[in-house]
Amino acid sequence: MKHIKTRNIHSCSVTVPGSKSVSHRMVICAALANGQSVVDNLLKSEDIELTMATLAHMGASITETGSNSVTINGFNGKPGPFSDPIYLGNSGTSMRLLAGIAALGDSAYILTGDERMNQRPMDALLSCLRMADIDAVSVNGNGCPPVSIKGGSRRGGLVTLDCSTSSQYLSAMLMMGAVLRNGLHITLSGPPVSAPYIDLTLDIMKRFQVTAQRLTETQFRVPGGQEYVPGHFAVEPDLSNASYFWAAGAVSGSPVKVTGVSRDSLQGDLEFVNILERMGCEVAEDGEGIAVSGGELKAVDVDMGRCPDVVPTLAVVAAFADGTTRMTNIAHLREKECDRIEAMVSQLRKMGISADQGDDWLSVTGGTPHGASIETFNDHRIAMAFSVAGLKVENVSIENESCVGKSFPTFWEVFETLS
Repeated sequence: MKHIKTRNIHSCSVTVPGSKSVSHRMVICAALANGQSVVDNLLKSEDIELTMATLAHMGASITETGSNSVTINGFNGKPGPFSDPIYLGNSGTSMRLLAGIAALGDSAYILTGDERMNQRPMDALLSCLRMADIDAVSVNGNGCPPVSIKGGSRRGGLVTLDCSTSSQYLSAMLMMGAVLRNGLHITLSGPPVSAPYIDLTLDIMKRFQVTAQRLTETQFRVPGGQEYVPGHFAVEPDLSNASYFWAAGAVSGSPVKVTGVSRDSLQGDLEFVNILERMGCEVAEDGEGIAVSGGELKAVDVDMGRCPDVVPTLAVVAAFADGTTRMTNIAHLREKECDRIEAMVSQLRKMGISADQGDDWLSVTGGTPHGASIETFNDHRIAMAFSVAGLKVENVSIENESCVGKSFPTFWEVFETLS
């Protein structure tokens, strides 16, 4: 149990670790390459460790060369056999992206996870892989992990894909499609959720000198027969994790700067600073980073489809704003590490804040929160979001505080520097 101490924050700066989304994609592309890559400022977290361990099982040689740097010798688009089930915890990103890489192997891989992971759907991705002549099935026949994926066909071709619950399905197909003989032409059944993450994938592929094209909002083409070219890369700071510190500036009224970030980032969670501006915050960017300081906060109506990971953070800020904040286009949050919509509503109500929900929306009416013991549902983003409330509200405690290790193992140390 983590007891949060209320405090008056003065102007301060924090540094957050490398982006989880970028780190996953960087190590995967490096493993697909023919030769040695170095990745600096890699996020060291449970999820990234699971991804790297899986890539090592597939034949990549991965060596830590510094506190946040790794050297990766890739398997040139041809993962080797590994017969034991591969455990991926509750890392949905690892499960989905690595399912695509497993499809490049000649032997079967079994990808499994913890109880929650094995309830999270991925039938849309399995169906798409089957269209590419890949043997991809849910072991229990329910569309969820464990999954068995066996490649053998590296032909590629035309496929269709439903990305209404996760853009990671498309990212998986894009990254693996480049090394297929004929590449892939991917038609989406509708607009994807979390579209900025697709831009992120395309950008990282480009850094490894692999091309893919967005033809329209729902049409993508990846030329085949390409080779990932190794190199020296750096991971930018994680803006999902930056959001908690910008939120601290919003609710405290004092400037909190996150260093090393700029408005040039392709990470979708950059949108969070624009939302805070609409709520009445001052946002300042200089050569060092982006700072946020709050004022008289007011409610907003906002489509969160492009930045779903910051919904919990915004919900906590909304508890201190005047009026009712409504967040829409978030149905897929019910399939995350926990049902994040239900989790936020239940825990905000526990603090005396009026909150409501629908299938794809969440509303929070600002008020005067009181202390509570916050249940995290083993979800890192719930824990970190509610830590912000504890800066202003007495007697806020976070249970299972170690769950932040999934994406930000040093969160509590950085959080304690706020003063």
